[in-house]
This record gives sequence, C-alpha cells and structure tokens, in this order.
Amino acid sequence: MERRRMDAALLVLLLGHLAAALEVPLDLPQPPTITHQSPKDYIIDPRENIIIHCEAKGKPHPSFSWTRNGTHFDIDDDPNVSMRPHSGTLVVDISRAKAEQYECVYQCTARNKHGTAVSNNIVVQQSRSPLWSKEKIKPIVVQEGVSLVLPCRPPAGLPPPIIFWMDNYFQRLPQSNRVSQSLNGDLYFSNVLREDSRSDYICYARFPYTQTIQQKQPISVRVLSLDAINDTMAAFYNDTDLFSDDPADERKPTFLVPSGPSSSKTVLRGQVLEMECIAEGLPTPDVSWTKLSGELPAKRTYFLHYQRTLRIVNVSESDAGDYRCTARNKLGTVHHNIHVMVKAAPYWISGAPRNLVLAPGENGVLTCRASGTPKPSITWAMNGIPIENSPKDLSRTVEDDTIIFTDVQTGSSAVYQCNVSNPYGYLLSNAFVNVLSEPPRVLTPANKVYQVIKNHRALIDCASFGSPIPKITWFKDSRSSTLDGDPYILHDNGTLEIHTAQAHNSGKYTCVARNSLGKEENHIQLEVKEPTRILKQPEYKEVQRGRSAVFQCKVKHDPSLIPTMTWLKDDGELPDDERLIVDSDSLTISEVTENDAGVYTCIMNTTLDHDSASAELTVVEATPTPAVVSERPDPPTDLELTDQKKRSVQLTWTPGDEHNSPIQKFLIQYEDSLHHRGHWHNLTEVAGTKTTAHLKLSPYAHYTFRVLALNGVDFSRPSLSSRMFKTEPAAPDENPSGVQGFGTEHDNLVISWKPLSGLQSNGPGLHYRVMWRKKAVNSEWITATVANTSKFVVTGTPTFVPYELKVRAVNDHGAAPEPAIAHGFSGEDLPVAAPDNVQPMVLNSTLAEVHWDPVPSKLIRGHLKGYKVYYWRERSLHKHNPHHVEKQILTFSGNHSHGKLPGLHPFSLYSFNVRIYNGKGEGPPSPTQEFETPEGVPGAPTSLLVTNTDLDSLTLEWSPPHVRNGRITGYTLKYQPVNNSNELGPVEEVALPANETSVTLSNLRHSTRYKFYLNAKTVRGAGPAISQETVTIMDEALISQLDVDVGTGAGGSIQTSHPIARSPPRHPPNNALPASPFGSVNSSMGEDGALISWEYWGPEKNVYVEYKLENSEGEEEWQKELVNGSQNVVLKGLKGGLSYKVRLVAKGHHDQPLHLSRELLVRVPAVASRQVDIATQGWFIGLMCAIALLILILLIICFIQRNKGGKYPVKEKEDAHTDPEFQPMKDDDCTFGEYSDNEDHKPLKGSRTPSNGTVKRDDSDDSLVDYGEGGDGQFNEDGSFIGQYSGKSVSRETAEGHESSEAPSPINAMNSLNSFV
Repeated sequence: MERRRMDAALLVLLLGHLAAALEVPLDLPQPPTITHQSPKDYIIDPRENIIIHCEAKGKPHPSFSWTRNGTHFDIDDDPNVSMRPHSGTLVVDISRAKAEQYECVYQCTARNKHGTAVSNNIVVQQSRSPLWSKEKIKPIVVQEGVSLVLPCRPPAGLPPPIIFWMDNYFQRLPQSNRVSQSLNGDLYFSNVLREDSRSDYICYARFPYTQTIQQKQPISVRVLSLDAINDTMAAFYNDTDLFSDDPADERKPTFLVPSGPSSSKTVLRGQVLEMECIAEGLPTPDVSWTKLSGELPAKRTYFLHYQRTLRIVNVSESDAGDYRCTARNKLGTVHHNIHVMVKAAPYWISGAPRNLVLAPGENGVLTCRASGTPKPSITWAMNGIPIENSPKDLSRTVEDDTIIFTDVQTGSSAVYQCNVSNPYGYLLSNAFVNVLSEPPRVLTPANKVYQVIKNHRALIDCASFGSPIPKITWFKDSRSSTLDGDPYILHDNGTLEIHTAQAHNSGKYTCVARNSLGKEENHIQLEVKEPTRILKQPEYKEVQRGRSAVFQCKVKHDPSLIPTMTWLKDDGELPDDERLIVDSDSLTISEVTENDAGVYTCIMNTTLDHDSASAELTVVEATPTPAVVSERPDPPTDLELTDQKKRSVQLTWTPGDEHNSPIQKFLIQYEDSLHHRGHWHNLTEVAGTKTTAHLKLSPYAHYTFRVLALNGVDFSRPSLSSRMFKTEPAAPDENPSGVQGFGTEHDNLVISWKPLSGLQSNGPGLHYRVMWRKKAVNSEWITATVANTSKFVVTGTPTFVPYELKVRAVNDHGAAPEPAIAHGFSGEDLPVAAPDNVQPMVLNSTLAEVHWDPVPSKLIRGHLKGYKVYYWRERSLHKHNPHHVEKQILTFSGNHSHGKLPGLHPFSLYSFNVRIYNGKGEGPPSPTQEFETPEGVPGAPTSLLVTNTDLDSLTLEWSPPHVRNGRITGYTLKYQPVNNSNELGPVEEVALPANETSVTLSNLRHSTRYKFYLNAKTVRGAGPAISQETVTIMDEALISQLDVDVGTGAGGSIQTSHPIARSPPRHPPNNALPASPFGSVNSSMGEDGALISWEYWGPEKNVYVEYKLENSEGEEEWQKELVNGSQNVVLKGLKGGLSYKVRLVAKGHHDQPLHLSRELLVRVPAVASRQVDIATQGWFIGLMCAIALLILILLIICFIQRNKGGKYPVKEKEDAHTDPEFQPMKDDDCTFGEYSDNEDHKPLKGSRTPSNGTVKRDDSDDSLVDYGEGGDGQFNEDGSFIGQYSGKSVSRETAEGHESSEAPSPINAMNSLNSFV
C-alpha cells in the first residue's frame, strides 16, 4: 500500500514537472507572480532617494501593500514615501528626512482575486563610511632584523572597507615575501631592514558604496642598526655599548598570525574561504599550504599575498577538514593546523517550486526540495497565511516538502509560499496553482524562419499553452507522417531537434498542439545554409621596408547570407592608418614600416557562422639599390570580358610595366556608342594590386571599355578598347525627378520634370505618361502621353486649385515602377477681396498698430504672400504746417492679422488702407481710414540770435520750431556764464510764453561770455534745445577795437567776427514764406569756428552746408558739411584772415532740382580777440617753476649749513606779536643771527613788518601781496612764502617758540610757492 502511494506521488511529481514548462499568457486569469524585488540585505546610499523594488504580474493586475518591521506600513501617512503607479515599488524622498528613519525590515504583498504573493524580508541599511578616530601616533624606532606590525584598525563601515597602504604621493607601498598585508588590513614585517625607514606609512580605507576614501594618520618608522644604537646611547651611559657589534640574531620562524599551534574556521557553502598564516623570522621564512584530509581543489584554489593567504572560492561540503600552513627558513620549521567546518544556508536541490496550471479534474504536485547544514525546516503558507490556518481543501495534501493536488476544481487557484530556513539563512518562494480550462494556442510566431548551417544542430521551437497541457506533433511538407525517430528528437516543451542538419532538411514544418478542448497548428520554415569557408588563405610575407604587402583572403559562403570581412593585427584592431586598405578579399599595406610586422588575421562573418585564417608579416631592411628613374606605367593589355550577365560583366586585364613606380590604381572608362559615341566616361576605380573588376551596367547600351594605370608619376596611356558588349533593353528603372506643378495663367497648370538621359531610358521609344487630378476624394486621374519634352500644359483649369501629379517613364519594353505623387497648384489670379474689419490703434505719438481680419482662402486665389499697408500723412494738425502727401508701404509677409507702423509724425492726420497680395499681385484696397497721432515733444527752435548787446543786457530772438509736433505751450530759456577756462557757472532759467519770439535779459555782468539754451514745450514735454554763445560789451573803446566789419552778403545781413552778435533782419512771417525753403541765414564766430544758423521749411530731409574761399577760381569745388537734421552747424578748420562763401543746400529725390539758400560772406579774423589769462600761459608757468626750483636749492643749502653750525642764539621777541619762527638772516653765511637794535627799523623788501604784520606798498607797486590774499600774505627774509604754515600772528607754545632750532621745511616752502602761484 505504501509502495503504491509512493508510485502515485512520483507520477504526480512527473506531471508537475511537465506542467512547469508552461508560461501562462497574460491575457488569461492568473494569480500574482513577483517578477522583481530588492535583495534581502539591501544597502543604500544615504545621499540618494531610497528605492525598494517590488514588481509583479497577474490577471487582473495585482494591488500592492507593505509591512515594516512586521506591522502594516500605511504609505499615505508618510509624506516622504510614495509608490510608483501600476507598481509596488516604494520611493523614499530623503531630501526632507534622514535615511536612518527608514532602516527597517520591509515585506511587499501583491494580491488579486486569484491569490496573494509575498516578497522576501528586505532589510534596508544605509552604507556607512565613518571617519578615522583622532589619534596621535608616536614614531616607531626598532632594531634592524626584528619583526614589526603596523596596525590599521579601520573604522567599521557598511559594507566593510577595502584596505590598502600607500605613501604621501599616493603610491602603493611595495609588498613582498618579507612585507605583506593581512586580511584585517595590518601591515606585517617578517623582519625589518634599514630601507624600511620612512615617515609615511599610511593606511587607506575605501568604502565602495559612497566611493569615499578615509586616511589614517601617517606612521613613522625608523630602523636602526646596532652601530647606530650604540653611538646614540653611548653619550648617556659613558660610552658603554648597549648591544654587541654582532648583527641581530638569525632565528627560526614563528607565526605572528594566527597564534598557537591550531585554530578553527567556519565558512558557508558557496562563499569564499580565506585563511592566512604570517610568520616572522630571519632570514624571511617561506609559507606553504597542504590539506591534511585530502587534496586542495585545484580549479578553485588561489594563493595570495606571497603564499601568506589561501583562498578557496565557491566552497562546498568537500572543502571541510584540516589544513596546515608551514613556515620554514634555514634555521627551522613551524606548523599551524586550521580545522575548517563548512555550514550551509538553505539551497534548492531541484530548483524552487514552479507554477502549476491544471485543468479541472487533473492532479498535480508542488515540490519544495531544499537542503542545508544543519538541515533546514520547511513551512508552507497559502496566500501569505500559514497553511494550517488556511481554509481546508480536500483536494490538497501536505507531506513535508510536497503538496499533492488531486481532482482539482475551478476556484482552487491560489499562491503557495514555501519557506526553508536554518540558522544561516532562509529561502522564500512563491508558486501558484492556476485551475483553467483553455484550448491550445501556439505561442511561437507564425511562419517563423529558422536558418542553420549545414552539419550543425537545428532546433525548431513550438511553444504552446493550453489546459489540459497540449500534445505536440510535427509534420514536414506533405504531412504524410509525423516526425518521430531518427534524425528527429521531440523535446517535452515541443521543440523539434535535428542533430545534424543537411540540405534536404530544408522546407516547411508544421507543429500541431492538441488537447481535449481543441487544436491549433503553426507553420515554420527551416533553411539549411552552406558553411562559410576561406578558399585562399593569407600567406606568410617577408617584405622590404618601404614596399607594399598584400594579403589575399578569398572566401566562399552561402549566397543568401551577407558576409562581413574583418582584419585583425595581433588579435587586435587594425591601426587607424590610411596606408592599410581593406578590400572585399584582400588587405594591402603600403610603405611598410617595422611597426607593421605582426600576425594578420582575416575573419569572414555571416549572421550564422564565421571562418578565419592568419599569416605573419616580417619587415626587413631594404637593400640599397642605385637610383632609378621612374616613368608613367605602360598601358594595360589583354582586356577580356567574362561572366556576362544582363546588367553586369567582369573585366580582366594584364598590367603594363610599372617603370620603377608601383601602380596605385586602375581607372576603368566606357564608351556608349549607342547614345554618346566618341565620349569616354569614368566608370569605376580599383586598387593597383587588382587585375579584375566586376562592372555594373545599364540596359540598352553598347559598351566598350578601356583601362588606365596610375603610378606615382602619372596615368598611363589608355589601353586598347575591349570588344563591344551590348546590354539588352529593359523597362526604365526610374521615373523623372523634380516633378512640379504651377500655373503661368489663371486657367492653366504647367507640369514639368527633369527628363531621363539616354542611358537612363533602358530602351528605345522613351516617352512619358503624365497624370494629374484634382486633390479631392474619388477624383479620377487624367492621362496624357508626351515625348521629347520636359513639360506639359493643362488648360482650362479653375484658378488656384491643388492637383496631384505623376510622371511615369515608359519605353517599348515596359513602364518604370509606379511614380511617387507630387503636388502642385493651377495658376493664380489677383485677390478679389480686401481685408475686413480694419481697425487702427494709436500706441504713441510715433507708432500705430493696424488690425484686420484675414481674407478667406477662396478669395485669395493664389499663394498667400502677405499683406501691405499703404499709409500717408495728410497734414499736420498744426495750422502753420504745410500739406504733405508721401505714401509709404509696409509689407507683412505671411498670414498676419496685424502690423505696426513706426516712424510716424506726432500731431498729424494719417490715412491708410490694407491690401492682400499673392504670387500674382495685390488685391483691392480696404476702405481708406484715418487716424490722428497725439502730440509729441517739439523739435529745437529754428534759430536763436543775439541782438542789442550792451554792457549788462542783450536781446535774444528766435524762430519757432520747424517741427512742432503739437501746440507750443511755451519756451524755456536757460543761460549761464562761461569763464576764461571754459568752466560753466550757475544756471539761470526763464519760462517764456508761446506767443513770444524774443526776450531782453538785463542785469548781466559786463565783459562776460554767456551760453544760452532755448527749447520749446508742448503738453508732452520739452524738446531739444538750441544753444548760442555771446559776450557782453566791455567798454566802447574795446568794442571799437574788436569790431570788424565782415561785409555784407547777398542778403545784406551784417556779420561780425566777434561773438558780439548784431541783430539780423527778422525773417518773414509764416504766411509769407519766400519761394526758397530757406529763411534767414546768419553767422557768428565762436571759439570752435563759424556758427551758421538758418530757417528752413522745406520737405527735403537731406540738408547740408557748402563753403569755399571768396576769391577762389571757378574750378574749386564747394566743401560740404552735413547737418544731421539740425538748423545750425559749426564750421571748423577755417583759416584766419580769409573770407568764405557759405550757402545751404536742400536735396530731394534724384529727379528733383536742388534748393539753394542765398550766399553768405563770412570773414575769419586773423587774431583771436579773447582776453588772455596770464595764469594759463605756458611761459608764465615755466618761469614760476624755475623760481620754485631755485628757492628749493637755496633752502637745502641753508639747511646743510645750519646743521654744520649747531644751535644759534635767538633774540627775544620784541612784542607778543612777533613770530617766534621769524629770525633775521645774516647775509654773509646764510645763518640766523641775533636781532640787532642798531638795524634800520625799516622792514626788508618783501618781508613781514614785525609790529603789525603788514607790507608797505610804497616800495613797489608790483608787490606780491597784490596777487595773494591782501595783507595776510607772509614771506620769510629769503623770499619764501610762509603764510600756509605760520598763520596770522598766532602765539606758539613756549616749548616751540623761544629756542626753536628747526630748519624751515623745503616741502612747506614748495607748498607755499604753489599756493602763491
């Protein structure tokens, strides 16, 4: 009974295994399956957002939930956590929280109505890279020959850091059999040498997750020999040696790591076992390893750190046992035994449980077969609930690691969890049981083509699904019998295998999937291809340097496969060098050098297989040869045509003599005697190493070929022509290009194209089939046939209608392929409508915007080019301005509905209309409308003249601005004096009413230059100012001297050479303007030149001033000076003492006459009449500097003499007002002597009177006091000015006064002189 039960279990197990191969299509109902999840131990980077993955599939798509530390995790309550849509993946935003808060154990649950799947427990921990603890490491001093250990002790990180030792220059410290690093990072010296002394032993720890490196404080090691130690200690111990003169004792090995005679180690199955033995001794011991209980696994064993470390990867139970490490040198041997125990976390024996798909009434089994050391325990759960707590199911039996299902029914679908665990880990797997009734379906794509190389294995798939599991049968071609038995092998998953495919195995295969609910079949094509083989392999080459080397590699392959030739040099890519030329079947290396030597391999790849062959190139020195003369090569000979086909032929030839210069290439030319007799055309080029070319030809041509050779000198003469090769006619391969349609009249359509050449015609009788139709639904094509032309005109078309066009080439042998459709339009006509709803919008005084509604497309009757706005200024709104009509046009390209009109005149009336235009022209204008521009700021007054100049008054007369831009509301006059240094004084401002054109200014300073600024104002503000300068009269005598009569011009105006202006005649009123657009023209002389001002009312904008010498001959041309829109200009550079003719010119359009003003005669005075300021003259400044220099030298000499003589007695002051610093000077030695009562009480000339501090003017009318600040100016007896530092009779402190021996400062003296000057 028990045996039958076991047999039934085995049968069910087999059925379960077969069902495991099924993959349920996603369109069928199925429980959830977790497809992606984060690892169990999930270490995160604390600088980045935490992403915990959980992806699952199912039908319907599952929903997701999470637990954290075993309890439900409500994601909506944590603003930092979000779940990706249609996924269970969590994203934690750590920008607003710390990563430490989310170091927990997470588990994901995916559920739908058919079951629940759970993920592993995901332990989230952030990576850590802590800093090294601060420590002060004392220098280490050791005796040469002893052992030494430098500790590292890195901070504990997650994951553990990688340890390495380097110096200050980031160079790894050299390690050897004597010096090595242990597994914990410490640095071990079996014995130290003097060269081990250094101050930069630095241990580094690299933390892989954060890619940071931490550094320990440097360790200083000093190794001393015995002599050095004795010499050092003798000074402290009365020259007594502490050590003998013998070197450190040699000694047998002892282990530094591990300690004791034996130790033990535990390792998990599948992990890496690392054991180390580090020994010290002198001389340095060698370490070896053996396994006492067996042999070391050769393929998994590695010896590291100079045999100090034994590493065994992918540990298995057979690696348990006793290992021995042995250290030996010439003085002895030491052993250490290590007992290794291998434990195992749970692992699958036959894989994780597989999903089970059963039809109602079928049987199945889920198996959870796992092992481990110690033996793991197995628990089952259903939909995340322990199976003992799940609803009872009579069709389910749990037996340890197996669940047996018998006679399952619809509704029994669920997800089962198998948990296998022991102290070293756990395995959790989800497997669903899905109860379905589904007819067969083949999942392999229909009519799939399999390609396989002959004599290789062929595998033809027939993946299927159904419930119950479908049975697969195969047929070939006629389906006479099923494919079963040799040479066919049918696999359980439905795949058909042919062990050795042959050509006769090619064909159509049919797989049929059947179950109790139906059947489905699929057709598959198998193609057996010929293998790729290299027929001519590259051969060994020995080539002189500077010559060329050619490797041949001719290949045979299946013609249906696309080959790719690849060349390698020494198993690497070819150098990127233009000297290496790769052809379809050869490699050419020109001008070979020593670097080109090596092994060259050609590899021919196809999509299914490849073949390769290699050859070596040896480069030798070129043998010296006498100088040779190179010539161009002889022409090729023996041209032959072979392999003739309809559109190709193979041409071969024999090269001619190279004449000491290798042939670089061959040029192949052809003559088509049918279409271009007597004309040779270049066809192709081939390398100079080839003598064969495969030529692609066109139909319907009579070809004759010839070949030219090229070497380093020149092309050869052409070869003799080959025999003629005629290609057969054929239908055209292509249609005309450049097809386009357009109209030249409003009722036609011109279809044009680029015709085919004679060679493109492919045959006789070339003509064109022209087709057109309106671009509308269901319209019919209209066809016309033409020949010997490149255009066709369709008449009677409606205006501007879109058409579809085709032009097809046809000859006597057929038509070209169907041409592409081109597009065009019939002819355009003028638009018939104007824009509607035209509205102006004034933005400011010089800018307006016009809006309109676009014209409907049907009324444009052509390609819309844009809109044009015609606008013109009707008149100014000011009554005094003349009438102007000058139309302007602004064009707005494209489909615009508004446009701006810039550059308008303020305070003006404008008219405008809008027109649309297309490729034919403009449409009708919209109704003309008007708009007014608001006032703007006015222009400058037309002129500003100075009249009636007197001692303290003058009169200013001006003309209103020519450009008023509104109603003048008044004028602002500003004026200020100008001194002799051209510095401006305070500004006075006068407001004047609009109806005044003159003003008299009184209370001015006589003999003073004034500068005047006058501007006009409107309600929008003040405009630019016109300026003028003049000088008030000094006195009548001076005026008579300075007045110069500059003559009377044609207009009779009186001019003056001095800035004192005379009153010009008043200009005529605006209602009586002269025929000339210029009014009065006036001049005045200024510092910079002659100021010319005028009145102007003309429309022309191009105005300029012309002048030339009065008595110049007729040939001298007038000099021109542009005025840039103003009504005054300064003529600079006029020569003094000469007279000039001046006139103004207004220039209109090229077809309009010039407008000239009356000529004005201007005389330029020979001598400037300005008052000269002596303080600004160069000679005066130079004189003062020379005087100052002499005084400075004198002071220095006195200072030297005084220092030589020591202190000198000083007479008591006569009274309280006497300056204690003032002392008389002896004339003989420049020293200061005592004051003498016998002296004449008259003060020295230029000195200060001691009693009252004044200076008499009787002695000299040219006293320097007149140039200073009155009587306060004070001078020493040596003439130096001391007012800057002595003050006005100020009493000094007693300590500074009575016996002052301080010499006068030269610096102060210079300062005084500067202030005086």
